Amino acid sequence: MFLELIEQLYSIFTPFRVVGYLTFRSAFAALTTLLICFIFGAKIIEYLQKLKIGQSIRLDGPQTHLIKSGTPTMGGILIIISVVIAMLFWGNLQNRAVWITMCAFIAFGAIGFIDDYLKVKKHNSEGLPAWAKLAGQFAAAIAIVLVIYYSGEENITALYIPFFKDPVFDMGFWWIPFAVLLVVGESNAVNFSDGLDGLLAGLLIIVFLTLAVLTYISGRYDFSAYLGIPHIPQAAELTVFCLAAAGACVGFLWFNAHPAEVFMGDVGSLSLGGVIAVISLITKKEILILICGGVFVLEIASVIIQVVSFKLRKKRVFKMAPLHHHYELMGWSETKTVIRFWVLGGLFAIIALSTLKIQ
Repeated sequence: MFLELIEQLYSIFTPFRVVGYLTFRSAFAALTTLLICFIFGAKIIEYLQKLKIGQSIRLDGPQTHLIKSGTPTMGGILIIISVVIAMLFWGNLQNRAVWITMCAFIAFGAIGFIDDYLKVKKHNSEGLPAWAKLAGQFAAAIAIVLVIYYSGEENITALYIPFFKDPVFDMGFWWIPFAVLLVVGESNAVNFSDGLDGLLAGLLIIVFLTLAVLTYISGRYDFSAYLGIPHIPQAAELTVFCLAAAGACVGFLWFNAHPAEVFMGDVGSLSLGGVIAVISLITKKEILILICGGVFVLEIASVIIQVVSFKLRKKRVFKMAPLHHHYELMGWSETKTVIRFWVLGGLFAIIALSTLKIQ
């Protein structure tokens, strides 16, 4: 929208051409979301408090968390609004990948919003029934994956694995159920990682910065050819979205840092988790995203292991799942747990980026 308007002014004032550069727009998209969060964050928190939209805390979790009961939740709305505004200003809205990503972002955000709203209405930590929540996620994921599948992109069904320059094999039709499971799994993995002040926001900053690098080099023929990775012309524009999301998470972290003034809620975690997976599908980094978001994989794996172990053996492997609560119950302070998980997230991101050259 804004980009198209500025393009019409190129002939009048040539310095406006700088707005056409992808790096410039990406940087200002991040700045836009950051400023929106800084300026309107406190007002939105105050509004949520007036509506009595407070977080319900699990009674079986760490007892130190009980003091957080009533803290405003659904703060992810601020992230969604700021990113959408930034993309309207700085994104190329003629790019198909941008629209697919934005639709996924909003669709999963809507599911999270309904879940959060029901939690607030019922005044407990139970929102949508598990089956309804999964049904919504699968419906959104199937629709998005089918759009990507029929978009006509070359090698869309090819499976690339880190350390291998060429695709391992073409999954054909089976790429569709694989992609759907990846989107649903990633959105839930990110959701499970949201349990401590600042934990998820910090991890998402790392992941989106990493994705910004991946989308940028995937969209440039010279870089992708040098590194031997798939060249996806449409992917370059997603750099704007990734940095906008990173900026929004930084702005949100300002209010979400310990002690948190607001929680992200499912409206934020589901939307951001789902969109991470969608970007990985578009850029053909389906496996690499599991390394980049390694902490998310560990979090959801701990939940699965805990449930399976209790069902089969009537014993728990962890003191509590997801994994961050296990370490809290082992005696780690909340701040120490968060920072150590951030460090781990940074290590996973470094490993993911290093695989681009080692192949």
